[in-house]
Amino acid sequence: MRTAYSVQTVRAAEQELMARLPEGALMQRAAAGLAVACGDLLGRVYGSRVVLLVGSGDNGGDALYAGARLARRGAGVVAVLLTPERAHQGGLAALRRAGGRVSHDALRDIAWADLVVDGIVGIGGRGGLRPEAAQLARSARESALVLAVDLPSGTDADSGEVSGEAVRADATVTFGAYKPGLLIDPARERAGALRLVDIGLTLPEDAEVEALQHADVAELLPRPVAESDKYRRGVVGVVAGSARYPGAAVLAVAGALRGGAGAVRYVGPARDAVLARFPETLVHAGPPDKAGRVQSWVIGPGIGDESGALEDVLASDVPVLVDADGLRLLTPQRIRRRTAETLLTPHAGEAAALLGRGRGEIEAARLASVRELAERYAATVLLKGSTTLVAAAGGPVRVNPTGTGWLATAGSGDVLSGLTGSLLAAGLTAHDAGSVGAYLHGLAARRAAGPDGAPITSLEVADHLGAAWRDVTV
Repeated sequence: MRTAYSVQTVRAAEQELMARLPEGALMQRAAAGLAVACGDLLGRVYGSRVVLLVGSGDNGGDALYAGARLARRGAGVVAVLLTPERAHQGGLAALRRAGGRVSHDALRDIAWADLVVDGIVGIGGRGGLRPEAAQLARSARESALVLAVDLPSGTDADSGEVSGEAVRADATVTFGAYKPGLLIDPARERAGALRLVDIGLTLPEDAEVEALQHADVAELLPRPVAESDKYRRGVVGVVAGSARYPGAAVLAVAGALRGGAGAVRYVGPARDAVLARFPETLVHAGPPDKAGRVQSWVIGPGIGDESGALEDVLASDVPVLVDADGLRLLTPQRIRRRTAETLLTPHAGEAAALLGRGRGEIEAARLASVRELAERYAATVLLKGSTTLVAAAGGPVRVNPTGTGWLATAGSGDVLSGLTGSLLAAGLTAHDAGSVGAYLHGLAARRAAGPDGAPITSLEVADHLGAAWRDVTV
């Protein structure tokens, strides 16, 4: 599992470690790891041309010391000092001793560079780049490979927010721990490939942000045993679809069946469409509380204004996932009075409506938004989007690393709802079900799109869920 920690937590760990090390030792550890990453990105060091964009403070010092190491290996290294009077003096002296030099024509030097190292602003930076730095960052992006030190300058380490111009890197080397902003858009897309350099920090067990990997998902996935029957594996109740949107019911049922449910009980007016595609579905005219026993409910995709069904489902004592149209009918009080878990799965527009904000505000501050939703509704919230986030009040936020732009297609959220509902029915917590569901959903979409990427339908995504399941368990 990738774990990410706030700037405050990382700073405290650094201070604790520096108190036990010789002066400057921690920076030398960071610089050594940075120099290795530069060499790997270049392919060869000797004869290469490297430009360092150096701001004030330790971030610039890391770049300067790494540049000195590269210069000693035969690279031509030039430092562009954005604030010369505040440049790290020890790092600057080391660079000069190794044969590096200070630039007198930054744009010319950048135009000739093979690699530009972004050491402008460290993890404590706030706001976008200043005009001079922004111009250098744009020139670097047009001319060379760009490697960011700890995080792309101009992005927010704690939130992933980008409030102005920011560096767009091909790779980012971060020290000691991942920072939340490296895993969350819009900052994530500017970070490129991530590389973590271990500098010996001792960090708390509980992180601010987590990103599951294959092994974590494999451990959480429910597996049938010899004594299993369809009821022990979990029965999902699906309330979805309408005369106008029968396909929403088909897609939600597809996600539930492909997600490992022992059985699916469908309640709604799209009975014929569901049975035509999935004859194994157990159908009922409704209301939901008369449909038979289930271990979880999924409600919302394509239901229109069917508030009566929502009241029935929310009154149940099993986990409930609310998506799409169901979200429009919610109030915090309706959710807070439930005793079983509730999982809300909005996209940015739906989250904006739930919080009374503009969609742009949600997309610009995804981490803060999902945390606020989880607190306000006392529920687990899966915020869909370029970075899917799963938050439960008081716990770490899970970041899904498998998403793909090919999921931006009609009905993909309906498949995700059914899939996640099947995991709830199998006994996973809402936090785990949302995280695992999003992970498998992304893998299935990647498989459906193929290695070169191609347009896909939501039903194709559902059809690839079994393969995604095998991907994480083999």
